[in-house]
Amino acid sequence: MTTMPLSVTELSADEARRTALRAQGLLGTPDRRAGARGVLRHLGAVQLDTISVLARSHELVPYARLGAVGRPAVESAYWTGTHAFEYWSHAACILPIEEWPHFAFRRRAYRARPHWNHDLPDGAYRTVLKQLRDEGPLTATELGGAKNGGPWWDWSEAKVAVERALMYGEVVCTERRGWKRVYDLAERAVPDALLHDDLDDTECVRRLVRLAGQSLGVGTRADIADYHRLKGEQVDAVIADSGLVPVEVAGWGKPAWADPEALASEPRGRHRTTLLSPFDSLIWDRPRTERIFGFTHRLEAYVPKPKRIHGYFAMPLLAGGRLMGRVDPGREGKTLVARQVSLEGRKAVRPMAQALLEAAGWVGCDAVRVERVMQPELTAQLVAALSD
Repeated sequence: MTTMPLSVTELSADEARRTALRAQGLLGTPDRRAGARGVLRHLGAVQLDTISVLARSHELVPYARLGAVGRPAVESAYWTGTHAFEYWSHAACILPIEEWPHFAFRRRAYRARPHWNHDLPDGAYRTVLKQLRDEGPLTATELGGAKNGGPWWDWSEAKVAVERALMYGEVVCTERRGWKRVYDLAERAVPDALLHDDLDDTECVRRLVRLAGQSLGVGTRADIADYHRLKGEQVDAVIADSGLVPVEVAGWGKPAWADPEALASEPRGRHRTTLLSPFDSLIWDRPRTERIFGFTHRLEAYVPKPKRIHGYFAMPLLAGGRLMGRVDPGREGKTLVARQVSLEGRKAVRPMAQALLEAAGWVGCDAVRVERVMQPELTAQLVAALSD
């Protein structure tokens, strides 16, 4: 473990919370001119997921920060031109294209694991690359079929080959069609100045540690490691010369580091009231969320229905810089349905109503219906607030 210097900056738990909110673009005036692309650059990673309730998670992330950003603008920011690329970071993520060189260490690691639990016949990998070179961007289906006909993981040879090429950095996803990846050769899709693996592992990791610190504002060793799924030992090896500075946060009980720019001014400004995707980078690290907000949250989409507590895709409510409840939303025609709502007391009623109405308008709904409130005594107040 890395030891801390004797003299460090001290932060209160509240200062750390507001620092984290500002770093995540949820405190202060958002840069609307930069749009969804600016949000991606600011966060450093936006997680992808197949689940779509109100919208897919990668759409919900810029929405939470900018408000009713148009979906075409989000798609353009992520997949049009050479602005971003898909790769494994915290999970499957959209990443700013400028960071391509800094994931060389991960591409090298993937190349050192040649089988990926899928065997490929001789020549299958080269065949896929040749097909892309000759025919241009293609889906796995167009390359020869995505599946063999069995379970979802029963990939075809073409799918195994092209996904392996994506991991190795020879192929990138240039767009999504009906959520299917469209693949092209990296040499055509990544700018020449960035298309290299010249940086050694230490330099790559140092950059990602610094980026994680900037995106978090302040974090522990585990927080920083989790952001791009690094190992703790990797963080230890570079933290001293990453540009981050040691801090002590009241109540955390663990060494922490902060972005010096985050400490240069007091975090102030307007708090966003919004619903958050469970995959939002503000809350994707559950232990950090509990430590900063005193809020325990778990995605229950993969929990058997009888065992769910808050619902299939419960979205936390952020208001006043606090997590004040959650809602499991759905859509029925032009109605946003709040299938299950949980509120942290009466003070959360109006913020929840505001967040639901704003979300409804964004996805083209003109009404909100509440089915169940876990605090029944607040049901009438929430319904009334929705109709004000």
